[in-house]
Amino acid sequence: MGFERFEYVFFIGAGGIGMSALARFFKLSGKMVAGYDRTSTPLTQRLSGEGITIFFVDDPSLIPSNFADPSTTLVILTPAVKSDNLIYQYFKNNGFEIVKRSEVLGTITAIYSLIAVAGTHGKTTVSTMVAHILKHSKVGCTAFLGGISKNYGTNFLFSAVSEFAVAEADEFDRSFLRLNPLFAVITSADADHLDIYGTAGEMQEAFSAFACQVKSNGFLLVKKGLNLNLKNVKASKISTYTLDNEESGYFASNIKTDADSASFDLNFEGGIITGLGLGITGLMNVENAVAACALALKAGISEEELRLGLQTFKGINRRFDVQFKSDKIVYIDDYAHHPEEIKALVKSVRSVYSGRKITGIFQPHLFTRTRDFADGFAESLGLLDEVILLDIYPAREKPIEGVTSAMIFDKIENSEKYLCSKNEILAALEQRSFDVLLTIGAGDIDQLVVVIKDWLDSENLKPK
Repeated sequence: MGFERFEYVFFIGAGGIGMSALARFFKLSGKMVAGYDRTSTPLTQRLSGEGITIFFVDDPSLIPSNFADPSTTLVILTPAVKSDNLIYQYFKNNGFEIVKRSEVLGTITAIYSLIAVAGTHGKTTVSTMVAHILKHSKVGCTAFLGGISKNYGTNFLFSAVSEFAVAEADEFDRSFLRLNPLFAVITSADADHLDIYGTAGEMQEAFSAFACQVKSNGFLLVKKGLNLNLKNVKASKISTYTLDNEESGYFASNIKTDADSASFDLNFEGGIITGLGLGITGLMNVENAVAACALALKAGISEEELRLGLQTFKGINRRFDVQFKSDKIVYIDDYAHHPEEIKALVKSVRSVYSGRKITGIFQPHLFTRTRDFADGFAESLGLLDEVILLDIYPAREKPIEGVTSAMIFDKIENSEKYLCSKNEILAALEQRSFDVLLTIGAGDIDQLVVVIKDWLDSENLKPK
């Protein structure tokens, strides 16, 4: 695969979702694996339990001694790590080979028939669905996922015999241009990461360039309506998909959703497959399933294998993730961190819980994203019945003067809106009533999930 000569692999940013999948791949391949990250998380704890040494202080003296030889140690870097990181500087100044995560993923997947899923949103669900469907078929796959599959409890699946690999094609830092898929889908191309791309037009150009990476004997599936330049695409077959637009190559009809599942008929250029059941709910997940079905069918699965895979799909952590349900209250956690993702989430929740009051707790992710999309966030959050807005989660960024959650808050037209800190959440919830509660965001808002669940459990047990 290009890295055979290395016995040791060190990850700078080991706790990232894409990095951790690669760490698991190398560990399973017989390499010694270690890494650094800024904070301990459930994911890094799982990696440690799998025999991967991880430490959380930016101190080169903590690097295990057997990772100190440049001739035997490969260093993999996430683009989120800053150049002044001391561990990065140590490896850089001592002659180690340092490669980006995207380059490693491109090299590994080059030996497979790659199924790549791109898009500013939807890619984690679609790729995990595809991987699960293939895993439950004779086709099989190896998969590098951007979320933790509830079916498998991991973001990495391995097959020693399948020719197929499934991978998320990440647009951040133009990482997806390292991939050369046989089959690919582009789920969305909304403006995002403008700190990287500068303009929405440049980002769309990058997605168009990714479309041209699909092999000449391959298949490209694109969400209908995306403004992409596909005239130079080499793929022998190009098609479109939507939720229910009959002018698309692939679409759903006879859609039904309830609190736990969904069903639909899959319409495609070769015919129709009726009565498909999906193990999770939400209109956005039905749309994701249409894309996943198209790719899985191209990979050669049978109709019965497709039915089984969809029915047994349990979803992904933090994607329309139902955490609590009682006769009166439903609590859902979701990773949505872009205005269009929030809009799709709220629409899906309303389709399942029609007529009920929806309260959303949102934590903006990144100062630049808040600055660039304050109007869009305000519009999407305004679709909720009640909004509780937290402080911005900075992630890799330093504060920008004048950029705070108030930029969004002041623009939200909903009269039921509140600014709140994380440690005030339970007090805020105790003061209001709600039917459906959402936690929304890509930062550390997930740390509130257990806290809120425990509180709801205790409230549910109180005598009425």
